Amino acid sequence: MRFLKQVFALTLVLALLLLSGCAEPAAPQDESASRSVFAMDTVMDVTAYGPNGEKAAVAAVDRITALEQALSVTIDDSDIYAVNHAYGKPVTVSDDTAALLTDALHFCMLTHGALDVSVYPVLKAWGFTTQDYRVPKADELQDLLARVDYSKVHCDGNTVTVPADMEIDLGSVAKGYTGDQIMQIFRDNGVTSGMVSLGGNVQTLGSKPDGSPWRIAIQNPLGEGYVGVVEVRDEAVVTSGGYERYFERDGEVYWHIIDPSTGAPAKNGVISATIVSESGTRCDALSTALFILGVDGAETYWRTHGDFDYLLVLDDGSIVVSQGIADRFTAADDWAGHELTVVTK
Repeated sequence: MRFLKQVFALTLVLALLLLSGCAEPAAPQDESASRSVFAMDTVMDVTAYGPNGEKAAVAAVDRITALEQALSVTIDDSDIYAVNHAYGKPVTVSDDTAALLTDALHFCMLTHGALDVSVYPVLKAWGFTTQDYRVPKADELQDLLARVDYSKVHCDGNTVTVPADMEIDLGSVAKGYTGDQIMQIFRDNGVTSGMVSLGGNVQTLGSKPDGSPWRIAIQNPLGEGYVGVVEVRDEAVVTSGGYERYFERDGEVYWHIIDPSTGAPAKNGVISATIVSESGTRCDALSTALFILGVDGAETYWRTHGDFDYLLVLDDGSIVVSQGIADRFTAADDWAGHELTVVTK
């Protein structure tokens, strides 16, 4: 399965506890159960602490597999594949697909199309879905942009209708939704401390078993290492950047984060956008949208909605961070000298 938008931050989880080697009839609260699975085009790791951790981790992997089957844009019996090949006819989809598409369309509306689930044909034209990279001609992009309009995608209950000349992809929100679903599985199984890493998306439940916050590192978009660490509890951390999937032509770098208004890679000075929120779906959607909106657009959106926090890395190495996580973010040694601006309300 190829999800178009991968969250390309190499998000690292620091300072994990050493596991106890003692065997006990019931697992102690600091003993973990972990599972890994390759799905949605990436390796996903699930870790749950406590007596019911094993059961929760197994259920989480099963849920990941089911969600990939429903949400993939390329698996030929998935909901999304069926919608894209229905030639404008209504398609009945699963509860998960309907719920996620409804949420995605809501964020498309809130961001005034900075996030647009119907941009898939443009991504294909650039070769980001196949790695057969090319730079489309201006007239080709204009023709394709005529087929990009989230407002023409309709979801009524479990019935989805997409115009015959359009295609959708939920890769910009699928891993965030998956993280939310795994957190619910953890809660349903009595797990109070857990973490998932979904190809860059990191989502946490509670604190670490010792009560300290989870420490999540944000990839350096300009090279090796990381920009800094943000401390979280019961939150997701999702970063979008252009430094993982990109190609070069004639000295120009083109990355996969496409501005739906131009059909070209977003270039506005932002090279990395990190969102922190209790909702993984929101983080996933807004990490793309704020990257495209740029510094001023991101600040305006945050001031208007305020149900998340964000951190932007700019192409000059400076950092912009919203006040809600400013005191929970610590710059790495290599970044301590870079300009840091805190956005306040």
